Amino acid sequence: MTPPSRERAESLPDPKFLTIAEVASMMRVSKMTVYRLVHNEELPAVRVGRSFRVTEDSVNEYLRKSYYSAG
Repeated sequence: MTPPSRERAESLPDPKFLTIAEVASMMRVSKMTVYRLVHNEELPAVRVGRSFRVTEDSVNEYLRKSYYSAG
């Protein structure tokens, strides 16, 4: 029988991590804008060594929350 923690981990989908450059390209903004969002904690990120990684889900959630009606 597998331990409960391992069983839970196997049922979760693996998140897709993006670099700051990939996020900037996806959002069509500069890398500095993405760094600003990360440092202001508006966009959750994981620090890996000296660089940051952002999950694709976090980017999609940020964009979803940022939509507004202009009319």
